[in-house]
Amino acid sequence: MENYQRRLKEFYTYLQAKTERMIGYPSNQVYDYSELYDFFKLSINNLGDPLSNGPFKVKAHEFEKEVIEFVAEITGVADNNFWGYVTNGGTEGNMYGLYVAREMYPDSIVYYSEEAHYSIPKVLKLLKMPSIAISTNSNGEMDLKDLKNVLQVNRTKVPIFMATIGTTMKGAVDSVKGIQNCVRELAFPNHYIHCDSALSGMILPFCETAPGFGIIDGVHSFSISGHKMFGSPMPCGVVVAKKDYVDRIGSSIEYIGALDTTLSGSRNGHTPLLLWYAIKKHGFEGYKTTVQGCLAVADHIIDELAKHDIKAWRNKFSVTVIIPRPSQHIIDKWQIAIQNDIAHIVSMPHVTKEQIDLFIIDYVKDMT
Repeated sequence: MENYQRRLKEFYTYLQAKTERMIGYPSNQVYDYSELYDFFKLSINNLGDPLSNGPFKVKAHEFEKEVIEFVAEITGVADNNFWGYVTNGGTEGNMYGLYVAREMYPDSIVYYSEEAHYSIPKVLKLLKMPSIAISTNSNGEMDLKDLKNVLQVNRTKVPIFMATIGTTMKGAVDSVKGIQNCVRELAFPNHYIHCDSALSGMILPFCETAPGFGIIDGVHSFSISGHKMFGSPMPCGVVVAKKDYVDRIGSSIEYIGALDTTLSGSRNGHTPLLLWYAIKKHGFEGYKTTVQGCLAVADHIIDELAKHDIKAWRNKFSVTVIIPRPSQHIIDKWQIAIQNDIAHIVSMPHVTKEQIDLFIIDYVKDMT
């Protein structure tokens, strides 16, 4: 066997083994895209706006458009006033939302919670947008009292809000309605809300009584990760924004025969195809069943640890279970995410009750 072939085989074996014990990060490992393998023999480039029809034809815009329509439908839209595209991940989606907000309101301040994704300060620095981090309550949600106090002393600037719909460590959901109430009570004439819905964006639509975060709820843009609950072998995401806002910032590019409305030029044409295929296979009811199964596993974690007098908890509508921080051995073995004195398990579709039971044996032994 050639050296490179042996190395690839060894690497595949290594990844298989590590995937079996990945319970701390929200990357869904349950999918089968074998029907699409032939498409990887082709270079598919989704140049420009997915609604465009330029001279370049080796693209998957029609599939991308259907993915956006599905996401818009499950989150709620008003008067078809939406536009979007498939990104290379959640960070790009958040950057796009903030970019649109900045172009709409140059004289503004961005407000985001202290438990927002680590990419947010980086994006704000790149876009050179002034910002203020808002404190959070014990379960990780943005503290609306602190937000209102901060807004009162910055009344001359248009507020741009980065609401987190499922925080990284605790799965907390910032209140869109609460933010809107603050804006209303302080009589701001303009504002912009972007929702970082990386994980929970594909959870809340399938839960009864869950809070909304879509265009119909007064949000101006939001992003969802594709490699999380959707399931994808490569990082990707979806960003959706109000179409009339996007129309104001687009510019026509003759070379590609399309509007320049996305952040990147050449874009992955395979990821829209993957997401489209997943949507067609699962549909709304399929994802609803998957989400309910994930929530059941999350409750199983809490119930089983309670039998050993170990307190674990989760936010409502969240598959992220917070536990006391274990030793480095357990962190490494089970790929557990950590922050200060806490850790978490994310009950994604590939995480089974059987896996959890094996983890608990190790964890209880480690904690006692």
